[in-house]
Amino acid sequence: MNRKTALSLTATLIFAAASSVQAQADADAAVALAKRNDCFKCHAIDKDKRAPAYRKIAAKFSGRSDAVEKVITHVTTGPKVKIDGEEENHKIIDTKDPAELRNLAQWLLSL
Repeated sequence: MNRKTALSLTATLIFAAASSVQAQADADAAVALAKRNDCFKCHAIDKDKRAPAYRKIAAKFSGRSDAVEKVITHVTTGPKVKIDGEEENHKIIDTKDPAELRNLAQWLLSL
């Protein structure tokens, strides 16, 4: 391998690693936002409560390119959902900050 190819490969690997780190969610910030909005009243991470477990939701969206956008839409529009067999509007998250919403969705989908 010549020097130019080695440098190019190294740069590519560094860029890929940096992109991966940027794509990871800030779990502490996501959990804080979820707690502030009482999300854990109905959801748990690994077991169903009044609503599906976050891991079940993550599995449902696994591999979908539109997963983050779907989760953001769900938590910002208040669609009808079935909770304990009754239909009600899903609570709307109390932030309009796109970065916070994206982080919450990425965290949920990473479970």
